[in-house]
Amino acid sequence: MSREAGRILIVGSILTMLAIALGAFGAHGLKARVAPDQVAIFETGVRYQFYHGLALLFVGLLMFQLPKVKFREVVWLFSLGILFFSGSLYILATRELTGWSSSIFGPLTPIGGLLFIFGWISLIWKIALLLPNQVKN
Repeated sequence: MSREAGRILIVGSILTMLAIALGAFGAHGLKARVAPDQVAIFETGVRYQFYHGLALLFVGLLMFQLPKVKFREVVWLFSLGILFFSGSLYILATRELTGWSSSIFGPLTPIGGLLFIFGWISLIWKIALLLPNQVKN
């Protein structure tokens, strides 16, 4: 097992586990404390963290199958996307509880969305470049 692939699998597993824990917190802890639209915002952050945590697991498994392909930028784009997109939504959804100003965090959400999109484009590109090589083998 490559060390880097193992780290990616661990990070993906942790992020997915945290998404499940945050989802439970949102469903049981937040509903009584914030408005329904804020719970929906929080749930969107959880959903995208879950999707991209699973995507990191997929990339980690791909690294075992395709050891010569470098997926580092995909991993960074997905990870930073989770931080910016989901993280900003968590903060925005809980601002009534935390008292944090949302003006700083609001612009981070679309940046995180772009990071997700660029991560998927990078993954598609790497796989597409492999296809001609796989046919020759």
